[in-house]
Amino acid sequence: MLDLEAIRSAAKRIDGVAHRTPVLTSATLDQRTGTTAFLKAENFQRIGAFKFRGAYHAISHLTPEQLSKGVAAYSSGNHAQAVALAAKLAGAKAVILMPEDTPSTKVEATRGYGAEVVTYDRYTGDRVAIGNQLASDRGLTLIPPYEHPHVMAGQGTAALELLEETGELDTLIAPIGGGGLMAGSATAAKGLHPGIRVIGVEPEQANDTQLSLRQGERVRIPVARTIADGLLADVPGELTFSVNQRLVDDIVLVSDDEIREAMRFAFERLKIVLEPSGATSLAGLLKGGFTGRVGVILSGGNIGVDRFRELLG
Repeated sequence: MLDLEAIRSAAKRIDGVAHRTPVLTSATLDQRTGTTAFLKAENFQRIGAFKFRGAYHAISHLTPEQLSKGVAAYSSGNHAQAVALAAKLAGAKAVILMPEDTPSTKVEATRGYGAEVVTYDRYTGDRVAIGNQLASDRGLTLIPPYEHPHVMAGQGTAALELLEETGELDTLIAPIGGGGLMAGSATAAKGLHPGIRVIGVEPEQANDTQLSLRQGERVRIPVARTIADGLLADVPGELTFSVNQRLVDDIVLVSDDEIREAMRFAFERLKIVLEPSGATSLAGLLKGGFTGRVGVILSGGNIGVDRFRELLG
């Protein structure tokens, strides 16, 4: 059951372990967008992204026996690092399935937290099937990146904190990949303020949630090629979509060039570094069409200097 009380419970469980990240404002951003914007900077979260919230919350519910056997996960990078660190904090081993083309900084960081990394080809392999088989073969507890009520509740604590600090907002904007951050955020936002508009942002080539919402059922698309490597789900999660179908008001699509512009704006004006996926919601705000008080979740900042320079050079 994912509801406001579940997210409040998750907030208590992760308190003192996960960072309470800052909320940033910018007069330049407000003037450019015609809004009063509040940016929840999850690039300052542990492991550099919001994913730590859900991973730690889920692992904190495991039994001593489960922890003794270890955990598994599949991820393009941020959930991998989150599970690796959360498992380390819990004294458990972690085995992480990652795409072969994952940015090296994310692979190295995952290994740096003590996890074993197993790779696969994201364009030909089914990570869910491979991940489930890996967990089964090794007797590990699988911590999925979004299809888990404790993961979704943990991710929703970012929006809960944002709204506790800002008070009522007219709109909340968050990126959508598999949908876990959005499911938790929308649940928190509409649980606190039923009249708030919740807007998801997807890359133009990875609009599986937009198509699914239009058709009223989960739609699978070919694996997209976009710089937002953390938002490459080819189909919404079953659990996450059941939530987002009820609570998300609209989807905004952004191009890779618009994501680059958001990364540049964040660097030059906000003085922060965002990875492409982490800048997607900001790109949605910069695209325009919003008014009033707007909350934006900046989901992560895990990008190496060479890749950052390559994208913005």
